[in-house]
Amino acid sequence: MVAFTKGHGTGNDFVIVADPDGSLELGVEQVAALCDRHFGIGADGLLRVVRSSALPEGTAALAEHPDAEWFMDYRNADGSVAEMCGNGVRVFVHYLLRSGLADLDDGAALLIGTRAGVRAVTRSAEGYRVDIGAWRLSGHDPLARATGLSVPRPGLGIDVGNPHVVVAIASDAELEGLELTHGPELAPMPEHGANVEFVVPAEPLVQDGIGRVRMRVFERGVGETLSCGTGITATALAVRHWAGAGAPDEWLVEVPGGTLRVTMAPGADGEHVFLSGPAQLVYSGEIELA
Repeated sequence: MVAFTKGHGTGNDFVIVADPDGSLELGVEQVAALCDRHFGIGADGLLRVVRSSALPEGTAALAEHPDAEWFMDYRNADGSVAEMCGNGVRVFVHYLLRSGLADLDDGAALLIGTRAGVRAVTRSAEGYRVDIGAWRLSGHDPLARATGLSVPRPGLGIDVGNPHVVVAIASDAELEGLELTHGPELAPMPEHGANVEFVVPAEPLVQDGIGRVRMRVFERGVGETLSCGTGITATALAVRHWAGAGAPDEWLVEVPGGTLRVTMAPGADGEHVFLSGPAQLVYSGEIELA
């Protein structure tokens, strides 16, 4: 039997498994079975809570910062490995604090190892604020096709530790009319795939100095989700890029699971993007692994 906790960040839900010493081997099929919404617990992904010192990927995290004691081993719902998850890291930290595995004082930061590098998490009015890190335009700007779009739309490739393609949509009606049961087609398709975000700007776009947009997302290895933290940051970055000079550095992004705050600020290695939002733990239990 394996103990687990179910948690979510604005509806983006996760199975959390504590494995501090890295002794639990979870194969692709086992992760997919745990995340199956009909025959398992059900989730968009799995978070394995493991010490950085207990797995090879954690070596790079500790080399980047020796205080990154905990590593977020994140898997998509299909069992595939993912680099980063903005909602997941908030839920991960919330679990560490609730379970007594870590402390986080006001004004302090908790450093978490991920496959995209070490991420700093602080408390915020919304719950937790994650430094997603430096971002970049990927240079891969494919055309996107999706059921409900009359013609392919150009996408903007953005890398925030994992790959995204952001696509502008003309209206709320068009956004709601998208059928995302099947993944959008990207031409050309990025080598490692990409999460795809469809976004509609609010009218007016900027209110009280804050940009506002709505978004839906299809996550690779998962499907459509109620929220995607890194996708939300990529969306804000893309719309600011399109808006040009004078666009704000603070955004509210509405997704089916709620609204999250994105801010941008200079960093030593380039501009960083920050994501603020809630995290909740729903229930705990035990399950037998196949």
